[in-house]
Amino acid sequence: MYRKLLGVLVGLILFATGINTLAGEELIQMAILLDTSGSMDGLIGQAKSQLWTIVNELARAKRNGKNPKLEVALFEYGNDGLPSSEGYMRMISDLTVDLDKISEELFALKTNGGSEYCGMVIDRAAAKLSWSEDKNVFKVIYIAGNEEFTQGNVSYKKACPAAIARGIIVNTIFCGDHAEGINTYWKDGADLADGKYMSIDQNEQIVQINTPYDSEIVELGNELNATYVAYGDTGKEKKERQSVQDANAGSMGMSSLVERNVTKAQEVYSNDGWDLVDAVENEVVDVEKLKDEELPEEMKGMNGKEKKEYVKEMSEKRASLQKRINELNIKRQEYVTAEMKKNSTEDTLDQAILSAIREQVKTRGFVIE
Repeated sequence: MYRKLLGVLVGLILFATGINTLAGEELIQMAILLDTSGSMDGLIGQAKSQLWTIVNELARAKRNGKNPKLEVALFEYGNDGLPSSEGYMRMISDLTVDLDKISEELFALKTNGGSEYCGMVIDRAAAKLSWSEDKNVFKVIYIAGNEEFTQGNVSYKKACPAAIARGIIVNTIFCGDHAEGINTYWKDGADLADGKYMSIDQNEQIVQINTPYDSEIVELGNELNATYVAYGDTGKEKKERQSVQDANAGSMGMSSLVERNVTKAQEVYSNDGWDLVDAVENEVVDVEKLKDEELPEEMKGMNGKEKKEYVKEMSEKRASLQKRINELNIKRQEYVTAEMKKNSTEDTLDQAILSAIREQVKTRGFVIE
């Protein structure tokens, strides 16, 4: 009786202090707020080019021996093509594990001159996105832009403290001179939300470092696509979107395409909403119960046992390909690190985000290997 009562009391104390007593799912949530006014083409280009580099850095995080689930959200603001009644901003995507969707939306962005209401977009992102209430989740907003942080009728002095009160860190990235960003209150906004202030040159060209391992990683990535087994109403469409996002990454250079294929070898790249291999592994569906009309052509007519064996075969093939990609990527990263020392720059969006990530995930107990 005493032991049972003691256990209950300990459980209540740990719950009250926000300590997770269960080996639950590890989660990182990140919202990216991009200024899409007329002068921000360079910023959007950097975001397109470096999305997969940022994702891969987060994929390397671990807590309690586990890699995290990653959810990403996307806002645009400062665009005259958006309704003034909405503050010239829109939520492009709520927090989602569908990284291909985020990539697709990034490549669809168009710039147009506008008013840049930083306080309002932070306030909206903090209030409208599907943030977890778990205190152990790493929740972060990155806002990038190049005008005064004080515009609009929602003050950043209200929005930033409100965000951190919900456990959401706000990092600010000024596109321009570092001192100018301080003088226009971008640093003050970060300081109010336990964040980091950074400045970048949005027109800086991303350094593309090609390595001896790139071609093989890309070839393996193409083979990896063949292991995705589309199911359901949208499966075929989303599998085609996967290939389109490969092409989009490739349009930004070999380095971006390689990073994209490395992402596909990580746990954070999960597609259980349309891919049977992920869906079975995550226990989203019972493949034996799927009807022919829900299956791809190559699986139609299979009995329950044959369906299970086919998905298992694809799963094993995928695991082998992912293992090889990750082995090559270790060597690739060593090569890139050595070259980066010769061509180091911290003036780009990816470097600003990565530097903050490495420091801040530690506050939630994550370690980046």
